[in-house]
Amino acid sequence: MLRIAVVGSGPSGVYAAQTLVQQREVPGIRVDVLDRLPAPYGLVRYGVAPDHEKIKSLQGSLRAVLEDERIRFLGNIEVGGDALPTARLLELYHAVVYCVGAARDRMLGIPGEELAGVHSATAFVSWYSGHPDAAAEAFGLPGVDSAIVVGAGNVAVDVTRILARGVPELAPTDMPQPALRALGASGVRTVHMVARRGPSQGKFTTKELRELGTLPGVDTLADPAELALDPAYADPGAALPAVNRRNVEVLRGWAAAPAGGGRRIALRFFLRPVEVLGGPDGLVTGMRFERTAPDGLGGVTGTGVHEDVSAQLVLRSVGYQGVPLDGLPFDERRGTVPHAAGRVLREGRASVGEYVAGWIKRGPTGVIGTNRPCAKETASSLLQDAGALARRDRERDPLEALRAAGLRPVRWPGWLAIETAEAELGRSLGRRSVKIPDWAGLLAAAGGRE
Repeated sequence: MLRIAVVGSGPSGVYAAQTLVQQREVPGIRVDVLDRLPAPYGLVRYGVAPDHEKIKSLQGSLRAVLEDERIRFLGNIEVGGDALPTARLLELYHAVVYCVGAARDRMLGIPGEELAGVHSATAFVSWYSGHPDAAAEAFGLPGVDSAIVVGAGNVAVDVTRILARGVPELAPTDMPQPALRALGASGVRTVHMVARRGPSQGKFTTKELRELGTLPGVDTLADPAELALDPAYADPGAALPAVNRRNVEVLRGWAAAPAGGGRRIALRFFLRPVEVLGGPDGLVTGMRFERTAPDGLGGVTGTGVHEDVSAQLVLRSVGYQGVPLDGLPFDERRGTVPHAAGRVLREGRASVGEYVAGWIKRGPTGVIGTNRPCAKETASSLLQDAGALARRDRERDPLEALRAAGLRPVRWPGWLAIETAEAELGRSLGRRSVKIPDWAGLLAAAGGRE
């Protein structure tokens, strides 16, 4: 029997576990899916916006995999720390597949980024999604009239939409009660979503973009003069990919929309952040941007013309980076673990028994579905190594060693107890299931259930 550890219970980890137990070439594989959190599903639980119920429903298919009798979920297990170094994990299992994502957000690298009121979109998403690491975050929304979101991807669209949404639309979701209460007390009237390039180069999907125009009581506007700076916008027949062409058409409709008197979303283009502005109290008061222009090579160049935009909240959404895991090699430039078809490379040579999948393997690219072929490639490499892996003596159940190291795994019954507690919390608040947003609450709900 091959015992394999998969570190991370998000889509890439679950898909890797599924591929390994469902293949027929190597019988008797058993997989432990380890996660630092007591709850499974990774970014599907803690990264998908709470009002995107269709995408969140993917939890159902991930759940079916984790309920397979050949797979064991072990939450509340941190890999890479003193209690469980990566080298020790490899002593307990025939092979380890790391699917730990890309948890660090990119910085803008401009003056004033340290001011109070400047946050990463990652932190904001974690807060309104109930991630226990973000339970103590405070965003001061009641004092915010204007917010700036820097970025032109789906995450930027998500945080823009959540800031502009009303409580009646968010109450039916599983958003934690403290976040819902804070958003309900928000004074945000205007959200500026700012991109340094043009409308035809946005990274958002058309479905996400269109949602901004369907929010009750919210006017979504685009500046016709800024849109016209993009050659592809001026030429509807330009040879653009289908998604980008549809995005341009959506923005064209908003350029002609009249402004009302309610909340509004302003989509801005060809503006590059150069400084976060602040007052003597250390609080953000706005941002200074430089007008950019197409350089004819697919990028932009500065024009020397600047514009200041007032805001009391700034969220940067300019991408993610992988985080080194102690004991694994790491490419700082790419933000990934060096690998060959998923096999971890140490000094250029494959380290038999160590594998990667997901963002830590390929970088923060693709959509949720991209993780399936990525995980299959890694599983295929592992299965090719099965003969060498099987020669390792790993007869003892690793769970005994984990407990002996002082770790207290939350197993599947513990997770089901968390689900029950969240459903009960929702009923007590007159809502549907509501997330428990803190470590103490999650572990108390899980109890000692095995």
